[in-house]
Amino acid sequence: MPGYLPEEVNVGYVTNGVHYPTWAAPEWKAIHAKVFGPEFAIPHYDKKSFEGIYKIDDSEIWSTRCLLRKRLISKVKDILSDTPATAHYSPRQIVKIKKTLRDDVLTIGFARRFATYKRATLLFRDLERLNQIVNNPDRPVQFLFAGKAHPADKAGSDLIKQIVEISKMPQFIGKIVFVPNYDITLAKYLVQGVDIWMNTPTRPQEASGTSGEKAVMNGVMHFSVLDGWWVEGYKEGAGWALPMERTYDNQEYQNDLDSATIYNIIENDIAPAYYSKEMGKEYSTNWIRIIKETIAKVACNFTTNRMMEDYLERYYCPLAERRDSLVDKDYLKARENAAWKKRMYRIWPLIEIRQFDKIDMAANKLRLGEEHLAKAEVYLADALPEDIGIECVIAAQDARGEYHICEIHEFEVVSFENGVATYRADITPEHAGSYQVATRIFAKNPCMAHRQDFELVKWL
Repeated sequence: MPGYLPEEVNVGYVTNGVHYPTWAAPEWKAIHAKVFGPEFAIPHYDKKSFEGIYKIDDSEIWSTRCLLRKRLISKVKDILSDTPATAHYSPRQIVKIKKTLRDDVLTIGFARRFATYKRATLLFRDLERLNQIVNNPDRPVQFLFAGKAHPADKAGSDLIKQIVEISKMPQFIGKIVFVPNYDITLAKYLVQGVDIWMNTPTRPQEASGTSGEKAVMNGVMHFSVLDGWWVEGYKEGAGWALPMERTYDNQEYQNDLDSATIYNIIENDIAPAYYSKEMGKEYSTNWIRIIKETIAKVACNFTTNRMMEDYLERYYCPLAERRDSLVDKDYLKARENAAWKKRMYRIWPLIEIRQFDKIDMAANKLRLGEEHLAKAEVYLADALPEDIGIECVIAAQDARGEYHICEIHEFEVVSFENGVATYRADITPEHAGSYQVATRIFAKNPCMAHRQDFELVKWL
């Protein structure tokens, strides 16, 4: 939109949600039904109902997670018994995988469309380090991979081939498994049965990533780059995250750093949290605490119920109200708005800046908390003072050279005589730093849906 910075464009968004009845395991639904309250069965339940998970005994949470993991491992072994589907493994390898794959080991899942930006092979940049993780005698970890590439995406198909080849290595056989025939049924087993759902997209290319949202509905913790839905979803103590910001412009360097970070988090945070079992208990209370936090603080925000409420509150209801106001009294407001736009198109070329006392950044440094006066005299032709807005924009430049607005100070009309309006702004900077300061004039009318509804804007 000419005249506006990208962040000002009036295009919003609603983060995706997932359908709880479809993706939550029956066992979890039974637990939730006990403590989420009767309102949870209606479309407009309170998100705080998810906090009822804190009332559930730790042992019940653990037994449910173990049951779902056992069901997943059994399903994977059944799939691997289908000889035509497992042509990428030899019969001897399949026997070894089924013997090695366990249902009592920390299990991390990675299943999705194999597009290159999702970096499915990020885990394999240091095979020696990975070998130490999966074969740790006290804290073993196993990985399940699944997914498909678009038939025309050779690069995506090559990623799958690379994972399969690594999974055949003696040190990884049965510890890293690529499960074939990925479909919605297998997806359900995975998002319900793994302990950790991992996602490793290239920043900032992830659109949403709903598979992780499906997983958290089942008490499966998310481990991802802070991108897509995880930027909004991540809560400390309810999953794990790689930083949002890149450290290196060079993608190979960034991949090396991210893979090392993944190894460190698994070794130092995730595996210890899972295996640190208290005396006399078969589970880690810290691990159960993270599961409860995941459901109470993360899952509640990513249901289709919340998504639809966002659409209604942010867009559908305001648009319906605006529509009603425009059509009322035989489209009176719509007619007035159209007439005003037509008049402003005619007047705009005649508007003239007679005098503009702007803040000279070259000669005058703005001081924090100190008032600075900006003044403009504008010949409005046939326009009225309320038809024209003037504002001072203070923006900062980021490392990529893009500007971001820090402050906006709108001018006020102080006089209007003989078609000339005087505008003034008393500008008191609120933030210290190096900024760019500019002023713009624009057509102004409260009947417009938003600022970009009318293109009459000019930087002075």
